[in-house]
Amino acid sequence: MDPKGPNSTEGDGSFRMQIAEQPSDNWGSSNIFEPQREATDPMENKDSSIAASNSRGRRITRAPEKKLTLFALRLAILEKVASGLGALGFIWATVVLLGGFAITLDKTDFWFITIILLIEGTRIFSRSHELEWQHQSTWSITDAGINSFRALKSSSNFLLRTIKRKVRSVCTVLPQSHHEREITHSTHARKAIIQNLPKVPTRTWTTSDVPLLPYAKWVFLSRNISKLLYWLQLLSASACVTLSLIKLIKQNFGEVSKGDSDKRNRNAALNIFYSLAFSEAMLFLLEKAYWEWNVMVYRLLEEVNQECAFGPAGIVSVKRFFYDAYSKCVNGSIFDGLKMDLVSFGMELLASDFIDEQLTGSRILQKFATNELYSDDTLQKIGISISVMERLVEMLNWKDPQQEEIRRSAAEILAQLAGKKQNSLRVAGIPGAMESISSLLYTDRDCRDANDEIYQKTIICDQENYEFSVFNHLGLLILKKLARDHDNCGKMGNTRGLLPKIIDFTHVEERWLRNDVAPQSQIMTVKRSLQVIKMLASTTGTTGKLLRQEISEIVFTISNIREILQHGEKHPPLQKLGIEILTSLALEEEATEKIGSTGGVLKELFRIFFQPGMSESQNRVKVVAGEAIAMLVFESQRNSQRILQLDMVAKLVGALEDKVLRVNAARILRNLCAYSGLDCFIQLRRVTTAAPTVLQAIMSEENKLQEVMLGLAAQVFKLLTSQESSIMFEQAGIEERELAKKLVQILRHYQYPPIKVPRIRRFAIEMAIWMMQDRKEHIHIFKSLGMEQDLEGVLETTSELESFNVFSGTVGLNRHSTSMHLLVMTALKLLADG
Repeated sequence: MDPKGPNSTEGDGSFRMQIAEQPSDNWGSSNIFEPQREATDPMENKDSSIAASNSRGRRITRAPEKKLTLFALRLAILEKVASGLGALGFIWATVVLLGGFAITLDKTDFWFITIILLIEGTRIFSRSHELEWQHQSTWSITDAGINSFRALKSSSNFLLRTIKRKVRSVCTVLPQSHHEREITHSTHARKAIIQNLPKVPTRTWTTSDVPLLPYAKWVFLSRNISKLLYWLQLLSASACVTLSLIKLIKQNFGEVSKGDSDKRNRNAALNIFYSLAFSEAMLFLLEKAYWEWNVMVYRLLEEVNQECAFGPAGIVSVKRFFYDAYSKCVNGSIFDGLKMDLVSFGMELLASDFIDEQLTGSRILQKFATNELYSDDTLQKIGISISVMERLVEMLNWKDPQQEEIRRSAAEILAQLAGKKQNSLRVAGIPGAMESISSLLYTDRDCRDANDEIYQKTIICDQENYEFSVFNHLGLLILKKLARDHDNCGKMGNTRGLLPKIIDFTHVEERWLRNDVAPQSQIMTVKRSLQVIKMLASTTGTTGKLLRQEISEIVFTISNIREILQHGEKHPPLQKLGIEILTSLALEEEATEKIGSTGGVLKELFRIFFQPGMSESQNRVKVVAGEAIAMLVFESQRNSQRILQLDMVAKLVGALEDKVLRVNAARILRNLCAYSGLDCFIQLRRVTTAAPTVLQAIMSEENKLQEVMLGLAAQVFKLLTSQESSIMFEQAGIEERELAKKLVQILRHYQYPPIKVPRIRRFAIEMAIWMMQDRKEHIHIFKSLGMEQDLEGVLETTSELESFNVFSGTVGLNRHSTSMHLLVMTALKLLADG
């Protein structure tokens, strides 16, 4: 896999929604009316499946920075060998030559040795401080550079860059389209504002801008010192090589007479010194050549930067890491640099007090955290460091425009961390984490309430000047990932002002919903906010109940969703999310009444439920709309009466023939019959026309459709007289004995009802009770079929699954008013009395 390509889709601000596939013959699949064994959030399943496939199929990739640490090790070996030879040469010159032979040395040799020692002293001094200045040169992002021969190119290319800028400025004057002029103007305006922002006052100097002398400031800026030291070393080494080589070749050390014992070892001592000086200088030049070959010709730093996928700005991070690794190898053990890695290096820089170092560290961690090849290791290292996560959370509160990139990188890293459950718990457990994440969410109210003078002047609440939308997306993404955990949902609900902010983002203007080319960022913001609210509203247990109450109490929640339902035909995913939120909120009685009393919501749900169109996305929206209506009618007499006033009964009866709508149409009709009250008897009589269709479905269908039709049948036939019910059986072409036999078969087949049809035995018994109450001959039919034994078997196999109407995950939320035991005992009593 090419390390340049793979990047996380979450980190780049894009969003892709994956809808869980459903079989085409099972459009009634639901998350409310049947319990769910596992989390059904499609995004969670998507992330987990991707992570699993990546972990299985990903090859082990060597960290790219290992090339740099190995390069630093080799350079350090050459450096330390050269330094050792230099030290030996100094000792030899001072102790043996100048100490022992100073008087007998030839004048030429004396000055050659003195000059070489001075040169070497200068070079060693320069070398000992060069790394320090090189390190400082990388503190400034704009001025960092490798101090090599390429530094000469910068001045020669300055004129060319100036000409290019002039040409660009001329090109911008050429005629442009209105849209192009808008983009150009906004981009230039933002750059100008950012460049002209007043710097935040600090108590320290930026080291790259320190003037060492009051005059000739350009020459003595600290970022230029390393270049001076670099060239000074090269000149010193070259001079040392030249002088030593001249003496070694000429061997003109002066004549030594036979009787002069003071000079008999002079030539050998001089040869040793010049050889040491020559070897040391040559090793140093070899080191520099090796440096230049890898940096300038082989372009090792650019190669590592490319493998890390850091981009053009990442070369600064790579250079800084290399200098630090090389410094450790030179100043300590040569193996110290091998222990360094870019992730730990970035974590160290993140804790710095200097903005350039913070920016470098955040860039490194952000790139690695969003790269498929390195994300697992990176997130694991960050996740076990509480101090680093606390630092990232702290950075979310930074609102200075100069720290915008650092803040965005911190948000992207936290978004990746929150994708793993163990890390999401740690992030949410940091004190003030939810408040910091909430600070990423900007609304108009935030801008109006801004009190900071500089913030008002420079930002002016304009997204062209500060990337509000990017931070909004990241904040919502982090919240969405954190909401996968039950405890985190509770923390979100307890965070002051967070829920209203999220709900504010569900508002979208009609012109954007109806526009085919609506801004992607606007639609993405609405989608992510709806996803977060959906996850919060579907939370189980006491936490979920409290969250649903809080969400429904915010006055904009239902009205914002209504706008999406009314005008969002071109955005089915938004409509689907909005309807699912309504379904979850309807688990609470007060919220059900608020939704029903909000003008137009029920009408819009029915419009979507009956709208023509057979595309996959449209059908899924229809299904969830039907589930929402069924849930809003459930145990709500007022909503049932509101629906009857909308005159939807005839359409619902017709929908029983529709393959997509029939399951939820049957649910809605059953709930209307069960909860409308006696005052609506006349209006409900129209439901009886569905009786033949219902009977045929019971006899021919299976599983979920058969279950909902049984439930509807038990309610419909209660509205008919004995004579009318006989007519319905004749119209359906079904004998009553056949139906009785089918009911007994259902009881025998579903001895242990699966979670997909938890109420099928209950509805079958309800239908059998109606038949036995309708006519006494039906009792004899059930007796002859052996129903008593089947009912006794039901008593022995009854489970909690059959005791509830609706579910939240695996938790039953609404218990049937009539227990299964009482229902069976009623049927047994009818059989006994008959």
